[in-house]
Amino acid sequence: MIEFRNLRKEFALRGRRITVIDDLNITLPTNASVGLFGRNGAGKSTLLQLISGAMEPTSGEILSSGTISWPVGFAGSFHPELTGYQNTKFIARVYGVDTRELAKFVEDFAELGPSYHQPFRSYSSGMKSRLSFGVSMGIPFDTYLVDEVTSVGDAAFKAKSQLLFKERLKHSGAFMVSHNTEQIRAVCEVGVVLEKGKATFFDDIEEAIEQHFRNMKVR
Repeated sequence: MIEFRNLRKEFALRGRRITVIDDLNITLPTNASVGLFGRNGAGKSTLLQLISGAMEPTSGEILSSGTISWPVGFAGSFHPELTGYQNTKFIARVYGVDTRELAKFVEDFAELGPSYHQPFRSYSSGMKSRLSFGVSMGIPFDTYLVDEVTSVGDAAFKAKSQLLFKERLKHSGAFMVSHNTEQIRAVCEVGVVLEKGKATFFDDIEEAIEQHFRNMKVR
């Protein structure tokens, strides 16, 4: 279960206060897969960061009864001087999972080859995302935060990523941001539409998609 209580997020921009999320109150059931919709700048990625704990709300709170991943595919927390292997083992210790099992899983899944034992700073953006996705999927979170993650890699890797992610969602929930509505339809049952600082919950993903398209037609 994840509950948003009077959640508000503001940013200071050129001397003005910009409200991205205004008084959000929603309670989502356990293992719900939620599609997040909104035009560019509506606050989708901000909401993911708030849920993950990477960003503090201006006011209000987020309550959760389970474990929450970092945004899947986000590689900003890896140490640049450590190898992919060393970063993976470090994260395993932080989250209390078996270091050898996670390191082996990531090595097989991410397909980094010898680069797995090279410094993270030497990785391309795609390699960084592969490592991050592999580590995220190797840890059994109750809720996964997803921001366009399965767009990484070639067609074969995309297909493998999507298949694994669907397998994880048999026992977990997710918050998913994607410009590909078909991808969201395939994964999510419910939706949240962000528009002008307000968030509206829909218990039918098709209704959320329809409302998003209506919002996009309004200038």
